[in-house]
Amino acid sequence: MKRIGLLTSGGDASGMNAAIRAVARTAASMGVEAVGFERGYDGLVSNTWIELNARSVSGILELGGTMLKSARSELFRTEEGRKQAALVVQQNRLDGMVIIGGNGSQIGGYLLGQLGVPVVGVASTIDNDLYGFDYTIGFDTAVNIAIDAIDRIRDVAESHDRVFVVEVMGRDNGSIALEAALATGADIVLTPELPFSIPKLITRLHDDVMAQKKHHIIVMAEGAGHAEELSHYINANLPVECRATVLGYVQRGGSPTRFDRLLASTSGEAAVVALSEGHSGVVAGTRNGHIVLQETLEAVTRRNLLKPELVELLKRVSI
Repeated sequence: MKRIGLLTSGGDASGMNAAIRAVARTAASMGVEAVGFERGYDGLVSNTWIELNARSVSGILELGGTMLKSARSELFRTEEGRKQAALVVQQNRLDGMVIIGGNGSQIGGYLLGQLGVPVVGVASTIDNDLYGFDYTIGFDTAVNIAIDAIDRIRDVAESHDRVFVVEVMGRDNGSIALEAALATGADIVLTPELPFSIPKLITRLHDDVMAQKKHHIIVMAEGAGHAEELSHYINANLPVECRATVLGYVQRGGSPTRFDRLLASTSGEAAVVALSEGHSGVVAGTRNGHIVLQETLEAVTRRNLLKPELVELLKRVSI
């Protein structure tokens, strides 16, 4: 292996820069050239890249976002676009590609691999929805940002005897909501995976108010509903003052946590080593405290469920 390419795609996640650094420096340590395509698959199709070496990635470990930028490529979704991307790989004499990203990014890597390009992914998404991994790059940082925000909101809720509905990211996976709720002692958590009834929620809040519990924190994943709508409904049906807070994209930015920096570094290194050993069609990430290679097709087609032990814990402590 003499030359490899890498790109970051889809939603950015804190730790992507650390993964870029690990890929570039691992490659350099092995005497392998590395180039980074800018703006995801768009850069690959248009052959827009920069050279990455040990010095060019200096100082990015602690930075959020991605120095290579990210975008969702409509052209790469077409067969013509993917063939052009494979041709770019050939023209640049690349022996393989490292794809840093989540579900959609790894599907793109799988399709590129079907055209004969060796591809190894790095599991990076704040949603933590790639199957086969305990955690993906960016998730820990996103949860910690949500925890910090909810802790601050609780101060306001206690001071004014209010109910707050805090909406966090998670369209199809409620992991951020679940772990942030548990870590902050939230009263109620609503996720796409856990069935809930709004009338029962209202009944519970009513009973709590009657028992002189004056403030509540409800953490809601975006895939479970809308904080503003739920807040209006609570205000209309209970003698309480309810406010909504949508954290939104603030969860995707910021300096990565220690956990995400280490996970990104070990996963990036593993991806380069895997390519050098002839692996393709796999994604590098963590499982049971160890870096593993998960089959890409399985990682993107199977559902990553909420951790059952945390769901059980939620039932016991959220009373």
